[in-house]
Amino acid sequence: MTQLEYAKKNMITRLMRKVARKEGVDASLLMRLIRQGKAVIPLNKNHKISSPCAVGLGLSTKINANIGTSTDESRIGEEIDKIKVAIKYGADFLMDLSVGGDLLKMREEVLRHSSVPVGTVPVYEVAVRAQDKKGSFMKFCVEDILDVLEEQAIQGVDFFTIHSGVTRSSLRALNKQKRLMGIVSRGGAIVASWMKMNGKENPFYSHFDRILDIANKYDVTLSLGDGLRPGSVMDATDKAQIAELKILGRLAERAKARGVQVMIEGPGHVPIDQIRRNIILEKKYCNQAPFYVLGPLVTDVAPGYDHITSAIGGSLAAGFGADLLCYVTPAEHLRHPDVNDVREGVIASRIAAHAGDLVKRRASAEAWDRDISQARRSKDWKKQILLSIDPEKAREYRLSSKPSLSDVCTMCGNYCSIKLMEDCELKRS
Repeated sequence: MTQLEYAKKNMITRLMRKVARKEGVDASLLMRLIRQGKAVIPLNKNHKISSPCAVGLGLSTKINANIGTSTDESRIGEEIDKIKVAIKYGADFLMDLSVGGDLLKMREEVLRHSSVPVGTVPVYEVAVRAQDKKGSFMKFCVEDILDVLEEQAIQGVDFFTIHSGVTRSSLRALNKQKRLMGIVSRGGAIVASWMKMNGKENPFYSHFDRILDIANKYDVTLSLGDGLRPGSVMDATDKAQIAELKILGRLAERAKARGVQVMIEGPGHVPIDQIRRNIILEKKYCNQAPFYVLGPLVTDVAPGYDHITSAIGGSLAAGFGADLLCYVTPAEHLRHPDVNDVREGVIASRIAAHAGDLVKRRASAEAWDRDISQARRSKDWKKQILLSIDPEKAREYRLSSKPSLSDVCTMCGNYCSIKLMEDCELKRS
């Protein structure tokens, strides 16, 4: 049975207990959230990992790091280094988005080296196989899709991004829009192009029940992809995006009825004043299914700094109820990210997730801030650095300066406010 099927029978599994302990919540509460479709534990029956986790209502905000080869950069060794860095700095999930080189070998290495759940976008491999075998990435059929899904599930992939919401009806809504950027999702663009070339409905939609059969068999969580997400803040929250979201909500109910865990993917590029509305709409149309957002990026003008634009949007989204943040690296929109980009992206997303958890009143988040503030007040530099989100960088900055007094920093020196107030208290006493 799947974790959802166990939950429907009011059965608490060993996995639920393990994850509940990690979250600091009661296992019976986690079981009820899974039963209601408000939380998921993405873990394939064939995948053994040391750090499973849950995503959903009342739980800590998680982050995902994307890795994988491209058609221009396909060095598996470099991607393995990225995996290690992403996990070291706190990624809760990894997604293998590979489209270049040996995809099977790459996925094997990701699954072997990852201690956290792993996701994929199966349409990428479907398209690559069609290109290799038939000369065009548009020449695939539903059986090709199902073959890839089955093979990846057997390997142990924990969650699939499935672009089932790009349908004839949602594309009609898109065509009525005057979008600046059109479709920016790679998977969404592949599916839409296939539909136009073949004159057929999206096979990920028309054969959704067969996809559910595979997901149920291996307990693969479905992450219903936002193929029509906005790629510019000018296009945010338009009719096409909402039309797709409504479709995803209906598909989510079908997945849950089949015993398949499901979460919903969301935008994208969204200005600050629309983020709350996007969260509310997802929770409304998708019956509070866990929400997995890319960023969101709050402006389009910061190439090279999009980990920052993403962290701004991600902190707000998490505070309003988003459950899983997909990181964005400084390389976004510019190049294939390197190891340092991955580190920067993970740290930025962790900051955003933690900021959101403070709004959600997560006890562990509040305790972390309280402890580091007390260390700062005590001028306990060792503890303050240890408690920082990136101790290596904090230590590097501290050691790079030579303060006039050992217990202050070179920003304020003799005029350190904490030290001045300490001296005042001592004189009073």
